[in-house]
Amino acid sequence: MSHKQTVVLVGRPNVGKSTLFNRISRSRSALVGSEAGLTRDRHYATVTESGVDFFLVDTGGLDIAGDRGVEAEMTRQSRQAIDEADLVLFLVDVRDGLTVQDQAISKILRKVNAQVWVVVNKAEGMSRDAACVEFYELGLGDPLVISSAHGDGVSELVSLVTSAIGN
Repeated sequence: MSHKQTVVLVGRPNVGKSTLFNRISRSRSALVGSEAGLTRDRHYATVTESGVDFFLVDTGGLDIAGDRGVEAEMTRQSRQAIDEADLVLFLVDVRDGLTVQDQAISKILRKVNAQVWVVVNKAEGMSRDAACVEFYELGLGDPLVISSAHGDGVSELVSLVTSAIGN
């Protein structure tokens, strides 16, 4: 039996991880809302796309400053998911721009064994170049530009994922 690849969505709270999870998994199992921290535990879905099966994991986010209570548990859960990942999709929010927290998360992600891709979210109506230019600073390669809420670029992202992990 072959190992099913694991794709993990990470990023700081409220960048659209759960919206992307729901769109890729074609479900509404992850809570979505404007309140930060709605997702606290990991959510899993099995996705089959273009003949490739993989586990998709939604995390509550990495709150680097959160060292107590719910934030600490959310971060612990996220780090555990990252440790299990074959591919990490690091979501950032183009509306907020590159944040100190994004930079701190990128430092963590540069040390993991999995592939890490930067996914610039909430970029509806923006040119790819304008949306991703500052996120090159994260040092994790060419950012991918999507809008998980509107679906822009999501099918292309999923195609890239299946190409990268398909066996």
